[in-house]
Amino acid sequence: MGMGPFGPVIFGVLDSSFLILPFGNDLLVVLLVAQHRAWFFIYAAAAAVGSLGGTFILDMVSRKGGEEGLRKLVKPKRFDKLKSKLGQRAGTALFVACIAPPPFPFTPVVAAASAFQYPRPRLLWIVAAGRTIRFFALASAALWIGERVLRIMHSDAFVWSVFALFAICVVGSAFSVITRLRGSSSSRPVLRSP
Repeated sequence: MGMGPFGPVIFGVLDSSFLILPFGNDLLVVLLVAQHRAWFFIYAAAAAVGSLGGTFILDMVSRKGGEEGLRKLVKPKRFDKLKSKLGQRAGTALFVACIAPPPFPFTPVVAAASAFQYPRPRLLWIVAAGRTIRFFALASAALWIGERVLRIMHSDAFVWSVFALFAICVVGSAFSVITRLRGSSSSRPVLRSP
């Protein structure tokens, strides 16, 4: 929170890549807007820009791995289901993933669309539009509920909940990164001596 507008940018990049930070940027935007109401536009825009940056990183990695990389990370039955659904309505699925709150799977939808080679410019435009709508709606809501959120934030229950959520995020993020690294290392060709 002490980073001002850079906080939502950094959190957005981390949250929209391979790390698991559910509600992290949402809560940060609400808290910042509650404290600095006049800056709600800046905080919402910063969160959208950060999310777009994280999406770009996720897209580059997932696009490079392609369908083969995705097959290594997803069960065959789920892979076929993802391919058929995204093949027909990838743009709609991306937009819904951008505006829907957790636990809707934003990162897996973006990764799958990229792996199936959905056009990058279109993907980034959809994410930019969807995330902008989401964070501006959230910042606008924070203008009305922000003070209540600040009161809740100072309770012991909230503090312990944040610690528990942080622990879950660390474990989930570690699993996500390890899974991604294993998938990329196993996709490298094995050199054998003659």
